[in-house]
Amino acid sequence: MNTASFLSRRLIEGVGKLGAVGWFAIGMLAALPYVLRRPALVVQQIHNAGVLSLVIIMTSGFFVGMVIGLQGYDAFSRLRQEDLLGAGAALTLLKELGPVVTALLFAGRAGTALTAEIGLMRATDQLSAMEVMAIDPMGRIAVPRWLGGAISVPLLTAVFNSVGILGAYFVGVRLMGVDNGAFWSQMQEFVEPADVWEGVIKSAVFGLVASLIAVFEGYTAEPTAEGVGLATTRTVVLTSVLVLILDYMITALLL
Repeated sequence: MNTASFLSRRLIEGVGKLGAVGWFAIGMLAALPYVLRRPALVVQQIHNAGVLSLVIIMTSGFFVGMVIGLQGYDAFSRLRQEDLLGAGAALTLLKELGPVVTALLFAGRAGTALTAEIGLMRATDQLSAMEVMAIDPMGRIAVPRWLGGAISVPLLTAVFNSVGILGAYFVGVRLMGVDNGAFWSQMQEFVEPADVWEGVIKSAVFGLVASLIAVFEGYTAEPTAEGVGLATTRTVVLTSVLVLILDYMITALLL
């Protein structure tokens, strides 16, 4: 009975949280015209969420590509099909690892920064001060950060994929001796536009969801140091779980 009661409470809390996120998203959509008249706010957030994340994205992408090159070469060499390494690395990055790993890195770096920044604004009454001055904090603070993150994730995914393919090329061609022409020609032959679009769709969805969670958790955080810390932790956990769940759902839908 205690277990059932605990699970029922958790279920009710989850449904309530989902409803709160939905109302929050509707509020941001209502404030969207305010932001569209001030594109500089969005551009600044693209810089903060995207440009400042380039170093970790490029570094991670290169080493992930190198690992794919090593593991792919080992797998294909057993089948005497080393020339397929380029196609295998590209498909793995474009369809799965690129969007997923980029979203997880975004949540760990930019998502937590967004939550902490907005949470501190709530804790120091900056959001309340905006309301007193007749400035809508939803349009001035929440929506630009949501749009900035949503736009940044697909762009960071493209950078991750490009650098990852270079990492796989470096290991496969330069270290393992795979034929240079075969590496690129097999990639061009087997990678189709639908594979690229699958990664684009995933990265766009992940960007919208990751940014929404980060902004929501910061905006609704308890106005204390402990509350901001808990909100930051929830941002990483919820984003990571939802990204993996959505990855499966989108993959199953597109297949």
